Amino acid sequence: MAVKPYESTLEIEPQAFSKQSHQFWTLQITGWLGYAVVVFLAIIRPQIGQTGFNLSGQLLNLILETFSGFVLSYLQWQLIRKIVHLPLKKTLLLSFLSAASLGLVFNVIKLSTYKMVVYQQQWNEAWDMLEFGGWLLFSLSTMFVWTSIYFIMLYNTKLQGEHEMLLRAQTAAKDAQLQMLRYQLNPHFMFNTMNAISTLIYKNDNDTANEMLDKLCEFFRYSLDKNDKSKTTLQKELELIELYLSIEKVRFGERLKVEIAVNSEVLACQVPSMLLQPLVENAIKHAIELRKSGGEIRISAQQVAERLLIEVADNGQQQSAPASDGFGIGLTNTKARLSAMFAGNYHVNIANAEQGGTVVSISIPFEQ
Repeated sequence: MAVKPYESTLEIEPQAFSKQSHQFWTLQITGWLGYAVVVFLAIIRPQIGQTGFNLSGQLLNLILETFSGFVLSYLQWQLIRKIVHLPLKKTLLLSFLSAASLGLVFNVIKLSTYKMVVYQQQWNEAWDMLEFGGWLLFSLSTMFVWTSIYFIMLYNTKLQGEHEMLLRAQTAAKDAQLQMLRYQLNPHFMFNTMNAISTLIYKNDNDTANEMLDKLCEFFRYSLDKNDKSKTTLQKELELIELYLSIEKVRFGERLKVEIAVNSEVLACQVPSMLLQPLVENAIKHAIELRKSGGEIRISAQQVAERLLIEVADNGQQQSAPASDGFGIGLTNTKARLSAMFAGNYHVNIANAEQGGTVVSISIPFEQ
């Protein structure tokens, strides 16, 4: 069975990063517009009306300061994107070293444009360490904040990508397990059927053997063409079981009686494929084969609250240990498939019927 290869983390992450593009630009534009508003309200607005205050120069300087910060933070974003694949400690070290460097550059640009645009001085005129240091603290803080935001965004994206890859791997493994369990049923059923055909040929009942072989081919063709998924609808499952019963009726004739009582509203419910066949096969083994007069099998399904209740009952011999797992590979396989598919959210009950025989009840979530 071919299993689709998984993409590597490096193949997944660019796709995840592309999903972050809109979020990044929204944050970048909104954040720097907010920065400009805060600087205007906190620094420029209180000075309006003072003697010698250059409002146009202050506004132009604010635009240049905001734009330069926007460009520098974008460069930081690109850098973190390239190093986020590295080990965490190395990524953090490089990120905050680059943030310190860009914060220093941002501070020089801010102070230079302030000198040139507001006071028409040379870009490096009348600098002093106290002034430069005061501006530097705010510049570094700004870049460190943006770096922290970018790092959280990208590292979270990386973790999400790895988590999605893990979920896909788990889903693929689960599907592979279900397929493996499902395909165990066909050889088991085929062995029993071919043994019956061999017996018919041995008895020179070639016409019946040929009819049974044709039905078997039709059964497997339907199973492969219509029922190749781990889940199917109850309606398709019933169509498949009717094909199976048509094979067994060739073998048992009038000894095999079947009643199907299924409410129409549950026909679209999702069930594991090949769910009913091993249960019906088990009923035939205990209700039909062992009795010369044959017996009856009743298949029913109904919705109970938010669950689907399926019952396969026969009027054959009652089992000495109905709650045990000793019903052969079919029922054991069915339980394993239900456990894998519904993560334990299922119930299987095997009980003796009041009028004789055995009732197998299966309760699973009602899914359409």
